[in-house]
Amino acid sequence: MSVELLDGGIILSFIEDDEAFTGSVENRFAYLDTNHDGLLSYPEMLKELQSLRMIETHFGIDVKADPEEISRVYDSLFLQFDRDSNGSINLEEFKAETKRMMVDMANDLGFLPVQMILDEDSFLKKAVDREFMKLQSDVST
Repeated sequence: MSVELLDGGIILSFIEDDEAFTGSVENRFAYLDTNHDGLLSYPEMLKELQSLRMIETHFGIDVKADPEEISRVYDSLFLQFDRDSNGSINLEEFKAETKRMMVDMANDLGFLPVQMILDEDSFLKKAVDREFMKLQSDVST
């Protein structure tokens, strides 16, 4: 984890860089696809959703959440990714929903920088790292 400064523009720039964004999505998908069948099952995706701890924490502090509520949220999130409702998520569905969520996040953040604690392997951290490398390259030229 690291504390990073980012804004909506950094996220949108990352998404618009098809090579960087697609590569990151493909790597994450391959990591999640533990049985290597080219699809994410509910149990495979559930591990990812649980690692985000969206409901189980409030501003970084563990809170007791209703297990049924947690289950409903995870079911709903899985359905958002499973656009064709066939019970699994293919790479294109994963990429499309990841992009949609990141665009929404960029729009919510706007263009005023904020500090965030980011996991090293998160898409947001990859966006920040890409921006840093771009700035380094601009300075050296």
